[in-house]
Amino acid sequence: MRTLDRLVTGQFIRLFVIGVLATPPLFILGHFTENLDRFKAQELTTKAIALGYLYRLPEFIVWAFPIAGLIAAVFTVHTMTQHREIVAAKAGGISFRRLTFPIMVAGALLAALAVGLTEVAPRTTRKANLIHKNMDMRLNFRSDFALKTESGYSLFARRLTMFDRRLSGIELLHDGKDGHPSTILTASEAEHVEGAGWTFLQGRYRIVNVDGTGGEYQFGRMTLPSFTERPQDLLDEPPEAEEMTFRELEHSASVLERSGGRVAPLRVKMHQRLAIPVATLVIVFFGVPLATSSKRGGTAYGIGAALGTTILYLLLFKVAGGFGESGSVPASLAAWSPNAVFLLAGAVLMVKVRT
Repeated sequence: MRTLDRLVTGQFIRLFVIGVLATPPLFILGHFTENLDRFKAQELTTKAIALGYLYRLPEFIVWAFPIAGLIAAVFTVHTMTQHREIVAAKAGGISFRRLTFPIMVAGALLAALAVGLTEVAPRTTRKANLIHKNMDMRLNFRSDFALKTESGYSLFARRLTMFDRRLSGIELLHDGKDGHPSTILTASEAEHVEGAGWTFLQGRYRIVNVDGTGGEYQFGRMTLPSFTERPQDLLDEPPEAEEMTFRELEHSASVLERSGGRVAPLRVKMHQRLAIPVATLVIVFFGVPLATSSKRGGTAYGIGAALGTTILYLLLFKVAGGFGESGSVPASLAAWSPNAVFLLAGAVLMVKVRT
């Protein structure tokens, strides 16, 4: 079986590599067409546009993994079906499931690789957006807001501006053990320096002890090391999900929930961050028995099966994601339901395949 396993695995990997290299240019073309007017308005050079898409490649490759896995599985098995190789294997006492087992193993390894890439892609996408100047004006400021921070502070502020990383009209409360404010800080402004934190300007700082005693101090400049929130953590909408790692997504969702923002879209993105790589294995599992359903059609059948399955998966992905972002269904269910549907369909098809 080692020779046959190497033959099947080699064919699958070759087709996968072709698919994963051929798919990103399609994503690039679609993204470029959509943003062409903005690139012209910003007078970006051809070199800057190309460099931005180079940094965006890991993101596109992650999206390409399920599609390439499906194409590789369908064409590998369908070619063997056409050439009667599966019949010959069965005649030699090798079941269909055992014959295609190396494809499943390869699919699992590729899914694990895709999970790793999901932690690389946000960092490179962040650089791509910076080069392409892809900035959302909604993320540049916030006015008249209140939120509860992770460090236990209640913040009330008149305005946050991101371009200079400043707060104005600030009131900052910290609760003591009895639930009453133990410290109260008011300041006209605060400025944030990366690595150094916030410096509050022209304000008052009041300490309230449990017995009611305390003191009040006036200051010109004051740092508060325990107030660790970054400016982006104080926004009512987080930065683009595609620019955040899984841990950053989780942190932003927690901050947004405390500040009263809509957290459902971000939680859906969190679960989809893992669901898309895992879809590589799920789609391969679905594509293997699907490819045996017709002995005719040749290349046209393989292309049709792969294209139809891809469109159906993306449709389910978008519809389920929309329900999750609206809060109609839990975020985990919205993100994982397309995988569950295809896993169930693959199991049914696998059972029906003659072994």
